[in-house]
Amino acid sequence: MTTTLRPTGPERYDADGVRSRCYDICVNSRPVGSLELTADSRKGPATGRVARLAVDEEERRRGRGAVAVLAAEEVLRRWGCDRVETSIPAGAEAALKLAGSLGYRERGRSMVKELGARPQLPPGSTARPMTDAEFPAWRERGQRKLQPLLAERGVPADEVERRAADSFDALLPQGAGTPGAALRVLVHGGEDVGVVWVELERSPREDADSYVYEVEVDEALRGRGHGRTLMLVAEREAIDAGAGVLGLHVFAYNSTALSLYSSLGYRVVEHHFFKPLL
Repeated sequence: MTTTLRPTGPERYDADGVRSRCYDICVNSRPVGSLELTADSRKGPATGRVARLAVDEEERRRGRGAVAVLAAEEVLRRWGCDRVETSIPAGAEAALKLAGSLGYRERGRSMVKELGARPQLPPGSTARPMTDAEFPAWRERGQRKLQPLLAERGVPADEVERRAADSFDALLPQGAGTPGAALRVLVHGGEDVGVVWVELERSPREDADSYVYEVEVDEALRGRGHGRTLMLVAEREAIDAGAGVLGLHVFAYNSTALSLYSSLGYRVVEHHFFKPLL
């Protein structure tokens, strides 16, 4: 029997320029599942995405999903992509196993925590709002960290600086005083030791109504528990804003951060994978 992809409609482009197309997964022309592919030029013109993959329950464990993904990679190559990404829910063991067998590597994880009582900060630690004078230098550091991630997704070298600036403009249009964003500086023993950025109104995840975008501890002061305290600051800000769930993203290679978030009660809800299309 032959497994193929059959388009269910024409390619589409939404208002943001995201290219997409939906397919039926067919066995001898009989639909046994569905698949959706996307490519978002804002995230990198060379990066495609398997946005959705579903195989009918009675057709599972027969290799339908594996063949469908390999066929999807061929479509993305024709779109000019040299990299594919996908996200898999934490409990989808079969899909996680499939991703590994097809050469996908874990890039990061999304984690969430249901918030409870407002936590206390350790003795000697306080938090204050970032000032307008401090914002430009902090933003510049953030843009520099974002640029190689954009380049990895295929953004041309002459565009990465502008794209990184555009990201900060979109999320923090009024700088440190942007409504709905909390930029807080952690002070310990009278010394500034780190910064946390929490989004309180426009979380990028549907399963979290607040979101940590950045946790930064001064390099010379790492390993002293300030990262944990910054997360407590983030939780306090979210609770004070009326949020019930705090979300974040962590890179899979960052075992220190993964351990910290797990110890604070965050749980993995989604794994994010990528694969070069050679």
